[in-house]
Amino acid sequence: MEEQIRILVVDDEDRIRRLLKMYLEREGYEVDEGENGVQAVEMASARDYHAIVLDIMMPEMNGLEACAAIRETQTTPIVLLTAKGEEANRVEGFETGADDYIVKPFSPREVVLRIKAILRRSATTSPISTTASSKDLVVFKHLTIDHDAHRVTADGTEVNLTPKEYELLYFLAKAPDKVFDREQLLKEVWHYDFFGDLRTVDTHVKRLREKLNRVSESAAKMIVTVWGVGYKFEVVDED
Repeated sequence: MEEQIRILVVDDEDRIRRLLKMYLEREGYEVDEGENGVQAVEMASARDYHAIVLDIMMPEMNGLEACAAIRETQTTPIVLLTAKGEEANRVEGFETGADDYIVKPFSPREVVLRIKAILRRSATTSPISTTASSKDLVVFKHLTIDHDAHRVTADGTEVNLTPKEYELLYFLAKAPDKVFDREQLLKEVWHYDFFGDLRTVDTHVKRLREKLNRVSESAAKMIVTVWGVGYKFEVVDED
């Protein structure tokens, strides 16, 4: 029997929670609700969710703080909702580990579509039995990407990435030494019509490098900045 998809929606406005819950349940999703950031962290720790929707402006603990706290232990896809649409706020949201950012007022249908897009790309991020035969492997000396399991290991140590960080790494690694500018990466990695700025790419590259560097400096160095252009995946120390 297929597992039902569970979504956590956290917003201090009851009207918004009920509206999103109604639209998401129409898609067959199971929806839990929270009213503030503290509840978001507690609920995310107590139960596994396929995606989390967080409002930023909430009492007790705001959405950015909650997102950062959740990211300390989990890679669950997170969508931030906020009335703030300025560039600095969008970048701050991504720096805390969010996968998407939607500005109020929004169409509930748009939120559903964004969540569907995230779920499609992270459908296999849950642990898969290591006894399963992997057919889609990207292997380098210091880095291995098991795309069947959405698992990344650097020098033998598993690296926990958010769905967006994983997609970015996998996209670059599939085309070693090919340079991609930021516009191309926004289009190819974010897929849908994403109203982001180019700093979104820079933020995710920075976080990706930091996570790789914690276990393998050599793996982190494979993500190379091509100044004035963009980024590429460079194979190092293969001899």
